[in-house]
Amino acid sequence: MIEITNLHKHFGKLEVLKGINLSFNKGECIALIGPNGCGKTTLIKSILGMVIPSQGSIKVKGELISKNYQYRQHIGYMPQIGRYPDNMTIGQIIEMIKDIRKENQNLDEELLHHYLLQGMFDKRMRTLSGGTTQKVSATLAFLFNPDILILDEPTAGLDPLASEILKEKIITEKQKGKLILITSHLLSELDDLITHIVFMQDGHLKFHQSISELRTRTGEERISKAIASVLRGGSHE
Repeated sequence: MIEITNLHKHFGKLEVLKGINLSFNKGECIALIGPNGCGKTTLIKSILGMVIPSQGSIKVKGELISKNYQYRQHIGYMPQIGRYPDNMTIGQIIEMIKDIRKENQNLDEELLHHYLLQGMFDKRMRTLSGGTTQKVSATLAFLFNPDILILDEPTAGLDPLASEILKEKIITEKQKGKLILITSHLLSELDDLITHIVFMQDGHLKFHQSISELRTRTGEERISKAIASVLRGGSHE
């Protein structure tokens, strides 16, 4: 569903992405991890078309994204920090996005109901807590039933119940065959969700492996310990 080939990105003299090659397929839930400044945010923004690569290509569903902006209709994106017009209400934001997308068929309103957002439609965005803003972002990411979901630190700021609701939703969508990319610093939260790990460092791809391969290779059941074991061994897969 997503094919990334020899991707480079320079910001002036700073090279942020250094020849990234990756392939992501339907039904996979991939954790994109690495230290701050490793390039994962730039990679995500490149997939979303928010950053133009210096070199290389990205295909979504077999088509180059540089030649077809409409590929974005297949993607639901949840930013780490959602920024919305302060004076608009939750209801107005949702209706505005529906109007922009012009898709009112086959909407997925499950999170809208689970997070009880209908009862808060008249609340202005500037009055919301960080956690409620995250609920709005999560609802919008899933609302149009996209084939691909990109979730940037999705549980940050959510209370335990809201976080569990979101994780159950991610598992459900993965089982439907959707492709899900997650960035997270909380590896302990990913154990039940992900099928693959992509680890980046200093703009390089350090490794891309399935969870089962990673566990077999390291003998570790917990993802955080398995990754630490690989990094201590200096693997470059």
